[in-house]
Amino acid sequence: MINRITGATTFARTMARQPAAWFTTSRISAKGVLTTAQHTLTIVGVTALVVMAVLFVRPDLVKALSDGLNRVPGAEVVAVTAPPLDALMEAPAAVTVSTAPLSAEEKALLGTEKQQKWVTTWLSKRYRVAGDAANMLVSTAYLTAREIKLDPLLILAVMSIESGLNPFAESPMGAQGLMQVMSKVHHEKFQDMGGTQAALNPVANIRVGSLILKDYVTRGGSVEAGLKSYVGAAAFESDDGYGTRVLAEYNRLKQVSAGKKVPTITPVMTAAAPAKAVPVAATEKSVSGTQIAGL
Repeated sequence: MINRITGATTFARTMARQPAAWFTTSRISAKGVLTTAQHTLTIVGVTALVVMAVLFVRPDLVKALSDGLNRVPGAEVVAVTAPPLDALMEAPAAVTVSTAPLSAEEKALLGTEKQQKWVTTWLSKRYRVAGDAANMLVSTAYLTAREIKLDPLLILAVMSIESGLNPFAESPMGAQGLMQVMSKVHHEKFQDMGGTQAALNPVANIRVGSLILKDYVTRGGSVEAGLKSYVGAAAFESDDGYGTRVLAEYNRLKQVSAGKKVPTITPVMTAAAPAKAVPVAATEKSVSGTQIAGL
């Protein structure tokens, strides 16, 4: 009986202590949660400040983030593939080479294989053009010269001064390609070669530019007069030295073709526009009557 009373008393005391123990444990747990929350908020706040500082210093990141968030769904980016070089160099259908025996004049215009090789090597080094590409340009110039009866070295000299043998050159005025042809003015000459988009085709550009040059030389009665018209300075007293630069390059090419050693590091100057402004009346006349090929 005494043991039962003692056990009941102990049990009662234990039950009496339970609320106090539970309350103490709850206080400790709540304090830990608050401490953890405080540390978390501190980390989040510091991170936000760092991000804001980075975005302030790098506005480009802000733009990129904005573009990424405002991206239009379903928009597809069309990949643009550059055509291979051999496709660009492929002769248009309008250009045909006669298989008839060469006349003495044609043989003189074409020169020998060795002469063409000398010219190709020199131009390749002078204008830092790949050997294969330079060979294609020189061969096209010689074949075109044979067809239209114009000195191929003059064609190559104009190409050199106009574009530095860059088939994709374009001036602020819209002159394009190796010979800087104004395709919008001479669009009819590109009709048999695929339209004005063929202006950046090296073969088509050389052919059209050479035809324009030949026409100007014939009209002017001399190479100097033809070059003055080609650069668009026929209405002015001076061509701003364009003809002198072309003829200087032409003479260098003649020496190279003759087997002479000519430096490739001589100053290279590109064509410049006439210093004076073209009168409105003269401009209208040039577009409707006189053809403009270069700047």
